[in-house]
Amino acid sequence: MKPENLKIFTRILRYGCLLALGIAVVGSIVGFLTVGGVGVTSALIGTALALVFTGLTTVSILVGLRVSGGSLISGAFFGIVLGGWLLKFIVFLVLLILLKDQPWVNTLVMFLSIVVGVVGSLVVDVVVVSRSRMPYVSDISLPGDSDS
Repeated sequence: MKPENLKIFTRILRYGCLLALGIAVVGSIVGFLTVGGVGVTSALIGTALALVFTGLTTVSILVGLRVSGGSLISGAFFGIVLGGWLLKFIVFLVLLILLKDQPWVNTLVMFLSIVVGVVGSLVVDVVVVSRSRMPYVSDISLPGDSDS
């Protein structure tokens, strides 16, 4: 893997952790003010789930790049990334079913924490990638280049 790719993913994880910290604090305060201690627990669970899902996306992309030899158009890359997304979806549904009837969870606070975390992680991804200094193409030679 190229070092610049690793820097981008490291930056995404770092900003994702800061985002999760902010969501945990704000979500806990709002949850406490609206439904008490249950709201704090729900906000923290939702934030943890959002952070885990963001981390799984980054890990699946890194593993996919390593297995495919850095090729984004490899079947192995797509299989690993899509498999990671399918795994996240199944885990999300199972956890939602298990937690929805628990007396110590407010589903609305938990759901909103997850949604804010997912949307925030997408914003983090876009901002980090758009501000990175990655070339659009690499290892090309144009007509008239004198490297032959």
